[in-house]
Amino acid sequence: MTPAMEAAFDCQSCGACCSYSADWPRFSIEEDEQLDKIPEALVAADLSGMRCDGQRCMALSGDIGKHVACTIYDIRPEVCRACMPGDPECLMAREEHGIGLM
Repeated sequence: MTPAMEAAFDCQSCGACCSYSADWPRFSIEEDEQLDKIPEALVAADLSGMRCDGQRCMALSGDIGKHVACTIYDIRPEVCRACMPGDPECLMAREEHGIGLM
């Protein structure tokens, strides 16, 4: 990714992928030891993924499209690690929230 592309897809001024769908932040290949590090208050009641408020992941702080941060960034699930700036999922989430390139 070029520096211009990196600037256009600044995750911390977006957050669309973390507030696109309550079905998205699902646990998949994580080991139990990894999942145990995630605070219980942020895990869905059925233990299948992250707890969401509407479509937004509860681990996301800040304002979508302005400034956001993942409160568990270092221990975030694999599905979150797999979403990359500018990939199809990123673009789909940005479109849903009306967020263009930064």
